[in-house]
Amino acid sequence: MKAIWSLTGVLLFASVALGQQAEVKPTPAEARITQARGAIEKHPDHAQAYNELALALARRARETGDPSHYDQAEEALKSSFRLQPDNFEGRKVQCWLLLGKHEFEKARELARELNRRAPDDVLVYGFLADANAELGNYPEAEAAAQWMLDLRPGNIPGLTRAAYLRELHGDVEGALELMRMAYDQTDPGELEDRAWLLTQIGHLHLVHGKQREAESALTEALSLFPRYHYSLGTLGTLRMEQNRWAEAVELFETRYAVAPHPENLYPLAEALERAGRSREARSAFRTFERQAVRESKGSDNANRELIFYYIEHANDPARALRLAERESARREDVYTLDAYAWALQANGHYREAQSQIERVLKTGARHPLFQSHASAIAAGPGVKESSGTSPSRSRPALRAARG
Repeated sequence: MKAIWSLTGVLLFASVALGQQAEVKPTPAEARITQARGAIEKHPDHAQAYNELALALARRARETGDPSHYDQAEEALKSSFRLQPDNFEGRKVQCWLLLGKHEFEKARELARELNRRAPDDVLVYGFLADANAELGNYPEAEAAAQWMLDLRPGNIPGLTRAAYLRELHGDVEGALELMRMAYDQTDPGELEDRAWLLTQIGHLHLVHGKQREAESALTEALSLFPRYHYSLGTLGTLRMEQNRWAEAVELFETRYAVAPHPENLYPLAEALERAGRSREARSAFRTFERQAVRESKGSDNANRELIFYYIEHANDPARALRLAERESARREDVYTLDAYAWALQANGHYREAQSQIERVLKTGARHPLFQSHASAIAAGPGVKESSGTSPSRSRPALRAARG
């Protein structure tokens, strides 16, 4: 599972609260799992009870970063559909699971089907926004997010999706405004939801170069939901930008212990290298490569990190390009296109690299890595800097509601 700005992280807000007293209490996701299983024992012939179990398990997946909960949720849905084939609520949960497992094309097709069945369902439009954004179909994602806000002005899932798309098009201040609106409307008892929103706010401040504000938001997020894997990762990125390598290592180590995925190991290896712990860094990179290659043909993968690893650490640009070509054939979001452009650059295909990075920049995206890659590609042999190397704001920002 990806960390910041994989849109599958904004699917729904679960009621999750991490106990902070001496007595360890179950989170609401765990409590809902128990409650749903109890309902199944009492009414094993009710399809909705299995839907509730699947939903609770999906919420637990976000809470922990453990994708095995998605597999358990799929088993619960099998029982739901056996009792009531193709029931609408079960199919909605199924779409959520597809997004969580990064099966974006399948999720988009299912969301389209559900949208035809219920064209006024706000969450279904959220699924359309998520799937299209992850595939790089940004106009379709924008249209779906706008429908969410038109149908139910100010709803929190609509605000978070609109914020993501505003950031994508370079409107970081507008994205912050929408995220703050969502945060202000979130129940104070929904600790994980609020921690997630604070993490997004911290990320936006970081992109905007406001390190103090980013640190404040991320520190608050971790006080609400200690050891939260999303917050740990973003705070680790902040520490890297501050050249506080030892602290970055500690944060990334904690995140990897909580959510041991290869995309979480890669920044840890880089932090170890920057901290001068070369032997540990080499070991971490080797482990990362093994893990990332093992899952590279799956939907939920660390291929972007693996591309950068082959270019910047393994001196194998040809392998990076093969992987980038395969991944960009599957999805064309800005993060994938940026990695593809960088792989083309590393292999000496400068004009093709320029073409791909211009596709990224035309969205208006202001991510520092995109800008760094664009500058390096524009300076490459045989490439003249074009107007495409400057961010474009050709699309209007999403509004909280149409007037």
